[in-house]
Amino acid sequence: MLFAHDTEYGLIATAALVNTTGDHGEALPDVAALDAFFAAHGWTGRHEHTDAELRSVRDLRPRLRRIWHAETDEIVDIVNGLLREAGALPQLVRHDDEPYHLHAVPRDAPLATRMAVEAAMALADLVRSGELSRLRVCDHPDCDNVLVDLSKNRSRRYCDASCGNRAAVTAYRARRAATRP
Repeated sequence: MLFAHDTEYGLIATAALVNTTGDHGEALPDVAALDAFFAAHGWTGRHEHTDAELRSVRDLRPRLRRIWHAETDEIVDIVNGLLREAGALPQLVRHDDEPYHLHAVPRDAPLATRMAVEAAMALADLVRSGELSRLRVCDHPDCDNVLVDLSKNRSRRYCDASCGNRAAVTAYRARRAATRP
């Protein structure tokens, strides 16, 4: 493990949230999709299952996506803004059979606020450890998804296996075409 478990979870969930919108369309079209996202990424605490909550989560995505394209000082401004707006006060907590980890807002804070703060706390760890290069955009030319490279050798290039497979097939076909007379 390169980072604390809550940092890794926060980074993965942040990238997944950013990737719910983009060239591939809207992946959070309704409250049911938000419910599924909430469950898939292990979120706990308050979840209102409302259109207002869905809108606030959707409104967070452009701000988080900006982080993948920004320089360090702008990332720090975004992270500090997210923490300041939420009135974040980091504390060690343990729940749901998880080891101690940091929460910076109460479990009953609005979902979008908790998502913003979790992202900010995880990103703060990347800034502090000089690891912002782990934030990347998928290398596939038809994909605008973001990813977090948590590999030890920093070799991850694609957001998921499908983009990696499409790139491999394209490269194979190009090599094969080049060898034909």
